Amino acid sequence: MPVKRVDKTPMPERDAVLRSHDFGEVNEGYGIAHAQFEAERCLRCQDPICIDGCPVRVPIPDFVHKVASGDMRGAAEVLRSSNPLPAVCGRVCPQEVQCEEQCSVGIRFKPVAIGYLERFVADWEMAQPPIDVTVKLDRAEKVAIIGSGPAGLVCAGELARLGYPVTIFEALHAPGGVLRYGIPEFRLPKDVLDWEIDQLRKLGVEIVCNVIIGKTITMDELMGEMGFSAVFIGTGAGLPSFMGIPGENLNGVYSANEFLTRVNLMRANDFPNADTPVMVGRRVAVIGAGNTAMDTVRTALRVGAEQGMIVYRRSDQEMTARVEEHHHAIEEGVEFHWLTNPIEVLGDEDGWVSGLKCVRMELGEPDASGRARPVPIEGSEFVMPVDNVVLSIGNKPNPLLLQTTKGLESNKWGCLVVHDGSSETSREHVFAGGDAVTGAATVILAAGAGKTAAQEIHEDLRS
Repeated sequence: MPVKRVDKTPMPERDAVLRSHDFGEVNEGYGIAHAQFEAERCLRCQDPICIDGCPVRVPIPDFVHKVASGDMRGAAEVLRSSNPLPAVCGRVCPQEVQCEEQCSVGIRFKPVAIGYLERFVADWEMAQPPIDVTVKLDRAEKVAIIGSGPAGLVCAGELARLGYPVTIFEALHAPGGVLRYGIPEFRLPKDVLDWEIDQLRKLGVEIVCNVIIGKTITMDELMGEMGFSAVFIGTGAGLPSFMGIPGENLNGVYSANEFLTRVNLMRANDFPNADTPVMVGRRVAVIGAGNTAMDTVRTALRVGAEQGMIVYRRSDQEMTARVEEHHHAIEEGVEFHWLTNPIEVLGDEDGWVSGLKCVRMELGEPDASGRARPVPIEGSEFVMPVDNVVLSIGNKPNPLLLQTTKGLESNKWGCLVVHDGSSETSREHVFAGGDAVTGAATVILAAGAGKTAAQEIHEDLRS
C-alpha cells in the first residue's frame, strides 16, 4: 500500500533479529526516491520557524528545497556551510523535539523528516569524489581547542573558516570525544565520524591526541610560550555519577561511561583480538532510561548478554531517551522494568554481582524537573537476579582542568561558569561551551555552543 503524502516517509531499518547480534548500523538511510518524496512535503513557509528549533541554525528550507529539485551538491553546500557535522547530526540529534517539533506541517500531519533528509544529503556527499578545499588561514592569532567532542569540532571548523590556525588537543588516542567513546557503532559508524573529522583537517585544523591539558600541558603554557591567543574548552562531561547504594564496588558493576568506552573506543567486542575485555554475564541490568542507557543495554546484548534490562524509577512517560531509540530497543528484545528503583547491589562469596535489590515506586507530584516524583511503595522490595549492573544516571565534568588552572570559576556541579550570557569564562580570552558548561546534554546543543563560541572568539580577537 503506497505511503500517503501526509505521512512521514519511514526510515528503512535492518531486521531486528539480525542487527541485535552485530554492530552494523540499524537505520539504512533514505534512497533518492525516499528523500525527494519527503522533501516535497515541505510547505516552503515564508516564516521558517523550523530554523529556530536548530541549535546551529541550519537554513533548513534551503537545503530541503534543493533536495526536492534534485540539486544534491547544492543541498550539501548549504548544510556544511552552517554545520560542520551533518552526517553525525543527521544520525544522533533529537530532531523530533527540535527542528521537527517546530515544523508547520506537523500542525496537522507528521512533520517533515528533517533529520532523515540531513543524513541523506551528508551520506550522498560522502559517496562523491573528494573535492579540493582551498585553505586560507590568514589570521595571525592561533586558537587552541581543548577536547575534540562536538563542541570542540564545530568551534574548530567555524574558526578555520574565519581564517584562524586552530589546534585541537585531545586526551584520548583518537579524536571525537563522546561521539567516539559514547555512541555505539550501530548508531554512529566510526567511518562516518572519521570522514567528518577529515573534512575539518582539510580546512587546516590540526588535531593532537594523547595530550591532557592540565597535566601534559598547562593552560599557562598554552597561552604563554606556545603562543595561543585564545582557548576554547570543550572537555564535555565524562565523569560518571553513582547512586551511592551498597554493593556498587562489586565486580561486574560498571558505569555506562566505562562500559561504552571499552566497546566503542577500545573494541572490547573484538576481544581477544583487541586488548581490552568487557565482562558480561547472562543478565545485564542498566539503571536509567536516557539515550545512553538505551545505547548501553543494546550494546550489552551485542557483546553476549542473553537478557538486557532497563531499570527505571519512573514510567516510560518520563524517560528521556528518544522515541526511536526506545522503539529499537523494544524490537531487539530489551526488557523494561518501569517504576523500579535499585536500593542495593547483591554479590556472591567471590565478590561478583548476583542480584539487584529493588523497590517498587509510584508517581507523586511533579518535582523541580517538572516530571512526576517517584515515591517508594512500602513493603514492595524484591530481588532481581542479574550478573551485571551498569549505571547510566548522568555525568559531570572532570575536575582536572579546574584543579590545575588558575582563574577558572565553576558552579556547585563542577561545571565551568561563563559570564553575561556569553561563552567567555572568568579567565580572559578563555571560552567554554557544551557539556563542560551545561552538564551532560545533547550532541547538537554542544555543537551549537561551539558555533556560538567561535563567533565570540573571533569578535574578541578582532577587538
